[in-house]
Amino acid sequence: MAAVDLSTHPGHLARRLQQAHTLLWTTMVSEETTSPQFAVLNALTEKPDIDQRTLGEHVHLDRSTIADVVARLAGRGLLERVRDPLDGRRNVLKLTRAGTQAHRKLVARTARMNQVFLATLEEGERETLLRLIGRVTDAAEELRG
Repeated sequence: MAAVDLSTHPGHLARRLQQAHTLLWTTMVSEETTSPQFAVLNALTEKPDIDQRTLGEHVHLDRSTIADVVARLAGRGLLERVRDPLDGRRNVLKLTRAGTQAHRKLVARTARMNQVFLATLEEGERETLLRLIGRVTDAAEELRG
């Protein structure tokens, strides 16, 4: 049987895309804050005082991953767990001052990284790429249930 053309395999291309993203992330954005950690900081900037489950759903991270990300960010003093004043059985998450400062710094860096990452594409192509990746990932998440 002949070898297949991996350029026609979305999974192979997605892995290569992720490798390129990781390389750019660590060189242009942060060596200590990961992309999923940034997503959490960003979500808590947008929606403060949400619980961990809701946060995980919002940033599309599974339960164990969101628990790890939250623990790491809390350990670095970037977010805190606070008892919900409306429901004492529930904790909500909020950014600390250091978390807000970290988010502000990372937003500028991620914007620049995204420009570099997509520089080979024209503006219409960028929009198309992001829209198509979004459709594929949304469909995959629906399959997962």
